Amino acid sequence: MNNNIRTAFTKTLLAVGIASASTLTQAASFQLIEQSASGQGAAYAGAAALGEDASTVYFNPAAMTRLSGQQIVVAGHVISPNAAFTNNGSTDALGTALTGPNSDTGDPAFVPNFYYTAELANELYVGVGVNVPFGLATEYDDGWVGRYHALRSEITSININPSIAWKATDALSVGIGISIQYLELELTNNIDSYGACVNLAANSQGAFTGADCVDAGLAGFSVASQDSAVKLDGDSLEIGWNMGILYDVDDKNRIGVAYRSSIKHNVEGNASYNLDPRLQPFADGISAPPPDGSGFNVLQNTTLEASAELPESFSLSYVGEVNDKWTALFDWTWTGWSHLDVVTIRQQGGIPGQEATLDLEYKNTNRYSVGVNYQHTDKLIYRGGLALDQTPIRSPETTSARIPGNDRIWVSLGAGYAPSTSWSFDVAYSHLFIDDTEINNFACASSCSGAALIGTYESSVDILSAQANFYF
Repeated sequence: MNNNIRTAFTKTLLAVGIASASTLTQAASFQLIEQSASGQGAAYAGAAALGEDASTVYFNPAAMTRLSGQQIVVAGHVISPNAAFTNNGSTDALGTALTGPNSDTGDPAFVPNFYYTAELANELYVGVGVNVPFGLATEYDDGWVGRYHALRSEITSININPSIAWKATDALSVGIGISIQYLELELTNNIDSYGACVNLAANSQGAFTGADCVDAGLAGFSVASQDSAVKLDGDSLEIGWNMGILYDVDDKNRIGVAYRSSIKHNVEGNASYNLDPRLQPFADGISAPPPDGSGFNVLQNTTLEASAELPESFSLSYVGEVNDKWTALFDWTWTGWSHLDVVTIRQQGGIPGQEATLDLEYKNTNRYSVGVNYQHTDKLIYRGGLALDQTPIRSPETTSARIPGNDRIWVSLGAGYAPSTSWSFDVAYSHLFIDDTEINNFACASSCSGAALIGTYESSVDILSAQANFYF
C-alpha cells in the first residue's frame, strides 16, 4: 500500500462523506429538494414558475414579483427513509466471507424552512430564505457486515439566501440571490485491526512483520471483537449565488427559468482514532518521526482538509391555467453532479505530492415532474404530482454504503387551506419508490483492509410536510 494507512482511511471517509448521499436525502445524491410543503404536494412540478408563496425565494427569486405585501412562510418536513441491506457474498482481503449481520439504516429526520418576502416601491421585491439544501443522516447497527465501509454518517447544512427581484415589464421579471452556506459533517466507521496491522507492517521498513501482529493477539481478518474505529468531523462556510427569470406568455401561461450556482466547500476538521490496544503500539511505532523529520502520522489523531464542489442546478418550469379550477404544472431540473469527480485529501503530516484522491465518477442528473393544482373553493386547494428523480451513481462498483441510492419515483398529494386573509396552511405527503440498489464496492480496498461489500439494498421513503403562511 502506497502512502500511509491513515491517508487511505481518511480518503474514503471524508471524501465519501462530502461527496455522497444517504437514504435521508430526496433529490439526487444528498441534495434536499424539500424546501416547501406547498410545492411538495405537486412533487415540485412548476416550482420555478409558480410563485404562490414566499418559498419561491429558493426556487426562483424572480417569482417574488407575484407576491403582494409581506409574507412569512414557516415549513417543516418529517422524512422517514428505510434501506434494508442484504449481504450477497461480501469478502475480506483473502476472499473469504466477511462476518457480521445485515442491517437497516435510515432514521426519521426533520428538515425546516423559513422564508420572508416584501413588496417595495418601483417594482422591487426583496426576500430571504433560511433552509437546508444538503444533508444526510444514516446509522448502521454495530458489528454489521459493512462496518468497515460505514457506521454513522451525518452531514448538515444551513443556507441563508437573501434575494431581490425586479418586475422589468408587465411580462418579464428577474431576480438574484446570494447563498451563505455552512456545512458540518461527522462520519464514523470501524477499522479491521488485523488488516490495519498488516498494512502497517508493509510500510514499517522491516521494523515488524505480519507475524508480530499475530503474536500480539490480532487473530485474522474481520474479527468484530478486535475492531478499531475512526471518527471524522469538520465544517466549512462558503458563498454561492442564484438567479431566475419569470416570463408571462399571457394571462394564463408562464415560464420560469432558475439557476443555482455550485459552491466549493473547503472543509477543515479532525480525525479521531480509537484503536484496539493490540494495534496501538504498532501505529505508535510507525508514526514516530525519524531524525530527518520525514515521518508521517499513521492512525493518529490529526487535522484534515478537503475540497469538494457541491453541484450547480438549472430548472425550467411551466405553469398553465387550464380553467378557473385546474392548473397544469411541469418542471425539468438538471443537476451538475459531475463536479464531484475527484476529491483530493490533504492532511497534516501527509506526503507532499502523494495526496490521496477519490474518483467518485458521479454523473449529471435530470429530474422530471408533472403535477396539477385544483382550486376547489376560494379557501381550499388540492395538489398532486409525479416525478422521476435520477441518481448520480453510475454503477454498483461506485456505490458506497453511505449512499445506497438509485433512481426514484415520487407520488405526491397535498392541500392548502386559507381560514382568513391573514394566514393559510399547507400539508403534503409523498412516497418515494426506489429501485433496488446493487453494491459491489471494492473502492475502499486499502482503507477497508481489502474488505469488499457486496449485496442489495431495498429502499423506500415517506415524507410528511406542513407549512404555515402569514400575510401582512
